[in-house]
Amino acid sequence: MPALPLVIDTDTGSDDAVALLLAAAGGLGDVRAVTTAAGNVPLATGTRNALISLETAGRADIPVYPGCARPLVRSLSSAQHVHGEDGMGDIGLPEPARAPEPPHAVDVLLGLPRDHPGELTLVTLAPLTNIAAALTRDPLLFTRYRHVYCMAGAADTRGNVSPTAEFNVWADPEAARIVTRAATPDKVTWIGWDVSRKDAVMTPEDQRRLERLGTPMATFAHRVNRTVADWARDVTGLAGYDLPDPVAMAVALRPELITEREQAYVDIAVGDETRGQMIIDRRRTAPAPNLTLVRRVDEVGFKGLLFDALARRIPASVPPGARRGFGLAPLSAAPAAPSPGSRR
Repeated sequence: MPALPLVIDTDTGSDDAVALLLAAAGGLGDVRAVTTAAGNVPLATGTRNALISLETAGRADIPVYPGCARPLVRSLSSAQHVHGEDGMGDIGLPEPARAPEPPHAVDVLLGLPRDHPGELTLVTLAPLTNIAAALTRDPLLFTRYRHVYCMAGAADTRGNVSPTAEFNVWADPEAARIVTRAATPDKVTWIGWDVSRKDAVMTPEDQRRLERLGTPMATFAHRVNRTVADWARDVTGLAGYDLPDPVAMAVALRPELITEREQAYVDIAVGDETRGQMIIDRRRTAPAPNLTLVRRVDEVGFKGLLFDALARRIPASVPPGARRGFGLAPLSAAPAAPSPGSRR
């Protein structure tokens, strides 16, 4: 089966980095371009991290294009308290060997599907700022892609950045609203934090399995999530750190991993008290569905796909700094259930 042609939009923090490894080195994806937006970290930092991740995967040839440096109408609120100041666990990664390229990410998101209509799958791992900006210039943008998969939202309204909102949508809710209003369920699928929380948690046993792999990519993937593991232990109460962006990428690469989905009409709250919350109308009188929502995935299948990708060896052409080893051990063993008032 030929590799899936991909365009990836990312605000590369630690879980985005693992998703990039899965797409670029796992054998199922043919990554044509990576675009970056501010989100987990400022734009320049996220762009740096994308370059490092691609080098780690042995794919420094994939071009990276910086995009929007702030949300559409708001100031930037990053997640550096979750992912570390550098977005990668503050483990002292070396600088990338390559630099990002022009043009602006929005021009790339518009131009590539026009040159390759119906061929490319777009996977978004960031706040939807770049995508919304592209839609304002081409309202039919989604029709030009084969499909669009977004790591976005929390369909059960259990949030990670607020009581009811997931970070990517909360960070730029106006952009997310533009996306939902341009979407159709045959073209746009959202994979939310609810899926990650249920089906993509790296338990202590999973972390030991990474240790047994012992490859540079497995070590890198685990160590860059060091601060996320601390946050998961202290805030969300998960039994390990979860991987929202990799599970979204896995769904794009292998849609058969989906075990439960629904089509629904979704809007996004932009008011202060419920900022970023998904408003899902399931009444019989609701407007026609605009999104496909993934609700559950095959956890065993997802983790098998991830471990298979991380077990691969980095080609010798990757700069030595990107192969730097780090001690690997389970990062946390959080309580299985959150304590009262523990949500961020």
